[in-house]
Amino acid sequence: MHLGQLPLTLLVLMLRGTSETCISRPHINAVEGEPFFLKYCPLSPVHEPSTTKWFKTSESDEKVELRSSSSPRITLHDYVLEFWPVELDDSGSYVFQRGNDTHGWKLNVITRSKHSCFTEKQVTSKTVEVGKALQVDCSHSYYQDLVHRTALYKNCEKIENNKNPSLKKNAEFKDQGYYTCMFFLHHNGKLFNVTSTYNITIVEDRSTIIPAILGPKINHVEVELGTDVQLNCSAWLNEKDYVYWSFHRKDGQDPNEHEGEEIKIRTSEGKWQASRILRIENINEKNLNFSYNCTVSSDKGPDTKHFILVTKDGKTYDAFVSYLKGCGPAHGAERAFAVEVLPRVLEEHFGYKLCIFERDVAPGGAVVDEIHSLIEQSRRLIIVLSTSYMLNEVRYELESGLHEALVERKIKIILIEFTPVSDFTFLPQSLQLLKSHRVLKWKADKSLPYNSRFWKSLLYLMPAKPVQPRSGECEAEPVLAHGSSP
Repeated sequence: MHLGQLPLTLLVLMLRGTSETCISRPHINAVEGEPFFLKYCPLSPVHEPSTTKWFKTSESDEKVELRSSSSPRITLHDYVLEFWPVELDDSGSYVFQRGNDTHGWKLNVITRSKHSCFTEKQVTSKTVEVGKALQVDCSHSYYQDLVHRTALYKNCEKIENNKNPSLKKNAEFKDQGYYTCMFFLHHNGKLFNVTSTYNITIVEDRSTIIPAILGPKINHVEVELGTDVQLNCSAWLNEKDYVYWSFHRKDGQDPNEHEGEEIKIRTSEGKWQASRILRIENINEKNLNFSYNCTVSSDKGPDTKHFILVTKDGKTYDAFVSYLKGCGPAHGAERAFAVEVLPRVLEEHFGYKLCIFERDVAPGGAVVDEIHSLIEQSRRLIIVLSTSYMLNEVRYELESGLHEALVERKIKIILIEFTPVSDFTFLPQSLQLLKSHRVLKWKADKSLPYNSRFWKSLLYLMPAKPVQPRSGECEAEPVLAHGSSP
């Protein structure tokens, strides 16, 4: 018998049986009232004749063999089980068996939506970048030979003047929406429809990004002399961008500094990420407090991150606060600033630990010796200056050890001019060695807010640490209410 003499129904089944990708996933959803099929393909060619059987497993785990006579809606054809259409009570487990070859599926039939042309659980999501090709092809690889008519809908509204139902264009934001292909089929004198729906989301063009180094722009890394450290720099970037280290000195590169190769990967989302390691072996004094710069280079502009190595100093306090301790009315504001305002901002708001003698040290003992010991345990020395400061006994608390601290750089000193000081010649010689730009001026109302220039300058001089404002506080919140008493 020639191909042209085959019955039409058998010819269609042969064509459908060879064109559809087999269903191998174990869990499947189907929409109530639509034609549906299960198809199995053997892993290897079958040479010996064998009987094909289909079973449905009941809730009591009893296998019931399916036959064409089981229901007028069920059609069996070798490796294919068809439903015309599938109904809610068809949900369950199905097994194909041919000799020793078996395969199972779990079928879940979903209730058809009464208010929409598609069922939400049967939607395929697609994301298309604006300007890129947007294509919705209304063709069905299994039922195509039975399709009588096809229609394309957007958000359940039919797209008119569409003789060949498909969509192919460059994506625009207005194209976003639900696209439903509806196929109308004839089977045994009845008309059925099958739907395929795509949720198309239009997003910005992600092919080109502005490169960015990951993490804070300045990273202070605590190290110990004689040990090794690896500085890892990572960045989001474009395919042709690259990451590199720069740490050139006037006297040349230190032989213990080694830059690794760039490692670039593409994530599952299609983004590019690169990293490059700088290895520093047997850390010495030359490596400390020096800026190792990592840069991502791009046509969109560079982005740079700075790594600075600092020693683990084991200090107890971030700063010791020295101020005029007089309790008279003339000294009240200065004392309130030192024991109330500074702790409220530096400790409570920014997370530093201060040493304030009258607050943190129990009475008794040798005052000067204790103060010198506390200064040695502090990473900074904050001195609140006023005209009356050097006329008081606090001058003698500091003067003996101040010069040594400056010369040997055991501690950095921060001067705060609380009230205007016209003549700095009365300061000890050690303090006069300090550069003028390290003297911060307190300007009352202007300096009150947390985000004022005064606090920013003070934080810059304080030890580097990843401090963050406490949650729930406003950056511009005043630190001392107007009209408050000393």
